[in-house]
Amino acid sequence: MSQTYKATGINLKAMPLGETDRLLTILTPEIGLVRAVAPGSRKHQSRLGGRSDLFVINECLVVKGKRLDKLIQAETVRTFPGLSRHLSRLTASQYLAEVVLLMALSDSPQSDLFHVFVEHLERLETASSGAVLAALCHGLYHLLALSGVAPEVHRCTLSRNEIVPNLLDPAWRVEFSSEAGGLIQTDGATQLGEGQGHYGQPTKRPLLLTATDVALLQQLTKPEILSTLPMGLESPSSQTGKTQQLWARVERLLREYTENYFERPIRSAALVDVCLATL
Repeated sequence: MSQTYKATGINLKAMPLGETDRLLTILTPEIGLVRAVAPGSRKHQSRLGGRSDLFVINECLVVKGKRLDKLIQAETVRTFPGLSRHLSRLTASQYLAEVVLLMALSDSPQSDLFHVFVEHLERLETASSGAVLAALCHGLYHLLALSGVAPEVHRCTLSRNEIVPNLLDPAWRVEFSSEAGGLIQTDGATQLGEGQGHYGQPTKRPLLLTATDVALLQQLTKPEILSTLPMGLESPSSQTGKTQQLWARVERLLREYTENYFERPIRSAALVDVCLATL
């Protein structure tokens, strides 16, 4: 006798299966990740068609199967239409969804993960094109924090001394080490030479961060994010392009940190690189 269950969940991933079906990966607060077939959802005028799209929250009725569960009924609770209207928002959302898939468990409540992910989708949906990268970094940091693996950005991981970036000193530097789990206070003797940027490149050597880098990282720990430059750096000459470059450095650092921790590449990040390069 078939066993059915109900769950509210958001579609994180959808793959074609056979001629007309889709295989959905759904995050639910009650039971974690669910992988279920949406039969006939690729047919024209299928009732499950739009309900099996990415980032749709449904109340689902599912039949448990030996290998794969089957979605037999879905009633949409919420959608995020603003994500698909701008490519940068959509790719940033896919990036966060990929990280959620690395973190989420099956057969285990994932309420906090569900609500944090939905919260940051809401922020991305309303973000301006110039604020998408900041919102992406904010969401990524909060997901890492929820798992207890976010990098330490307020204190030295070795001495535990508080680190306060000096935005008025262009020579101010501090180290960041994925292996150590965050910032490492240095004496400032080592400088990052021009053309020696390590962002996005696999390396075991600590990265040298500027005061601006650290100020932006520290913003990510707050409930709300400012997509503009930190206090003390604003000037009439500060422009969106400059701000985007700074947030891009932070994203690359967090990306490398996340990939190093999970030992998996974030494939959607390549799409973000291409998309944001056109802004």
